[in-house]
Amino acid sequence: MDPTGSSAPMKHSYHLGLAIAVLLGPAIGLALWPAAAADKAADLPQVEKATHEKYTEKIPDTDIKFDMVAVPGGTFLMGSPRDEAGRAEDEGPQHPVRVRPFWMGKCEVTWDEYDLCWSENPGKKQEQREVESGKKKVTPREADAISRPTPTYSDPTFGYGHENYPALSITHHAAMEYCRWLSQKTGKVYRLPTEAEWEWACRAGSKSAYSCKTEELKDYAWFVDNSDDSPQKVGQKKPNAWGLYDMHGNVGEWCIDLYRKDFYGTLPLDRPTLGPVNLPGEVRYGHVVRGGSWADKAPALRSAARRSSDKAWNKQDPQQPKSIWWLTDGTTVGFRLLRPVEEYDTLKGLRSKIKWESR
Repeated sequence: MDPTGSSAPMKHSYHLGLAIAVLLGPAIGLALWPAAAADKAADLPQVEKATHEKYTEKIPDTDIKFDMVAVPGGTFLMGSPRDEAGRAEDEGPQHPVRVRPFWMGKCEVTWDEYDLCWSENPGKKQEQREVESGKKKVTPREADAISRPTPTYSDPTFGYGHENYPALSITHHAAMEYCRWLSQKTGKVYRLPTEAEWEWACRAGSKSAYSCKTEELKDYAWFVDNSDDSPQKVGQKKPNAWGLYDMHGNVGEWCIDLYRKDFYGTLPLDRPTLGPVNLPGEVRYGHVVRGGSWADKAPALRSAARRSSDKAWNKQDPQQPKSIWWLTDGTTVGFRLLRPVEEYDTLKGLRSKIKWESR
C-alpha cells in the first residue's frame, strides 16, 4: 500500500495522472488524484486534538507579559483555489500540508515588548560590523550582547502610537534576533512562524478566503476601509476561531521563509508535506510577509495571500549600507511569535544570517 492507501497497481496510473495535472494546472490536478487521495483532500482540514494549553509569558526581570494561544496540529490544503477572488498565481497549486501543534502569540509583538530588547541597550553599528567581519574577537555571549538594534534614524513608531501598538518597520533580521533574545531570556524556543504554520493558524479550520465571512471582515480586521490610515492597538477586533487577534490586517507579519513564487509547485500534491519551509539565507530582502495591513484592500488580507519584502521598503534610509534592523518605508510590517511544541529538525538552532555586508 502507498501512503494514500491505494494498492500498488494504481501507482503507474497515478504518476501519469499527476504528470498531466502539472501540465494542465492545479485545478485539474486535484481531479486527477487517485480516489483515496481525492477523498482525503475533500476531508481537509483535519484538526488534531490539542494536548497543550494556552499560557501567559512574563519576560524575566520586567512587568511585561504577553499571551500565547495553544494551536492544534493538523493537515490542510495550503494555498487558494483558482476561483478565489483576488487570487495571485503564487498561491498555488493548493497542496496538502501537515503541521505540528504550537503556541502562537495572541496578538502581534508590541512596542512594549520589543523595546526591552533594544531601547535601553542599543547596539553600536561600528562594533557590530567589526564583530561580524571577524576584526574584533569576542566570546559568543559578548557577540549576542552586541547584536542589538542600533538607534533608529527617526521615530520608529512614525507617530502612529506606542503603548499596546504593534512594533513595526522592523526588518526580518531584527524580528528573528528579537525571537532569539527572547528565547535566551525565557529559556523557551520562540521564533517566527513558517508560512505553513502562519496560514494554518490564520485559517483556524476554515476553507474560505478569510477565517470569517467576507461581509464580516470589518469586525475582525483593520484595513484600508476602516483603519483611518493608521495601524491600531492590538486585540481590538474579534479573534478568529482559535483565539488569535489581527491575523487579518493591522500589520503584515514576517514568516521565517524566503519568498519563492513557485515554491508550492515544488511540493507533492498526493501526500501531506510535514512542516514545509523555504529557509532564509544571507540576502536582506525577499522574505515572506503574511496577513495584509492597515493600508491594504481586503484581497491582500486573505488567508492565502503572500507578499515578498523589497528594497523599496528601506528606500529613504540615508545610511550606507542601509540598516539591517529598521525599515524606513516598512510601516505596514510587524511580526508575531511562535513557540513549537516539538521543533522540526530543519529549524533547530536556526538564526538570521544577515550581516551589514549582506545585500
